[in-house]
Amino acid sequence: MLKGKVAIVTGSTSGIGLGIAEELARLGADLVLNGLGDAGEIETIRSGIERERGVRAVYDATDMSRGDAVRGLITTTVETFGRLDILVNNAGIQFTAPVDEFPAAKWNAILEINLSAAFHGIATAVPQMKKQRWGRIINIASTHGLVASTHKAAYVAAKHGLVGLTKVVGLETAGSGVTCNAICPGWVRTPLVEKQINDIAAQRSISQKEALRALLAEKQPSLDFVLPAQLGGTVAFLCSSAADQITGTAIPVDGGWTAQ
Repeated sequence: MLKGKVAIVTGSTSGIGLGIAEELARLGADLVLNGLGDAGEIETIRSGIERERGVRAVYDATDMSRGDAVRGLITTTVETFGRLDILVNNAGIQFTAPVDEFPAAKWNAILEINLSAAFHGIATAVPQMKKQRWGRIINIASTHGLVASTHKAAYVAAKHGLVGLTKVVGLETAGSGVTCNAICPGWVRTPLVEKQINDIAAQRSISQKEALRALLAEKQPSLDFVLPAQLGGTVAFLCSSAADQITGTAIPVDGGWTAQ
């Protein structure tokens, strides 16, 4: 379905981003991977995708906290592949604290990576996509782009901002062949969430299994985690012709969290 297309997935060396990258590669897209991690492990992931899927995959270590570097990532991709068709803004970080105790440095870092990086990437990618008359911009927001939780001032602000940015870009690109949508996952068992499970277990002196169920029961009625592969499938749908008229929207994939 995506043979001949080129996709950038930020934050794609693990978790949600990797699940999305693997699905796009399965459908034939060439890939630019980006993210943190051990160099050897990243190379194993990159070469494995190339070998198993028969696509071209490159790794770019761009620091997503630097706007100029993010813009450079887009430019370099177009220079390398001759085009850019799909931009998945997934890179994100988290920190929790009450608002009156929230460190300003953490606030700035979360907004830079979770929101501003997407702005810089989109602003640079849109002219190329318009020139091609086809493009898909997919922002990985969160249920926290639609509702709030305590102690997550920066994350909730950034993700709400990302949903707002999605709407504006959807309107500005309407009719151009380019669409922009946000996906809002609920709990996904990523390293970020794993830490929260560990924290709950320690704070309440309960087992990991009990902590896991407590985390899900508080927010996610399905009592199941969202899988990275399922989010990859949602991205694939948004890249299909069936989604040509879906733009400026936020799609919850959250086991019923935001239906409450």
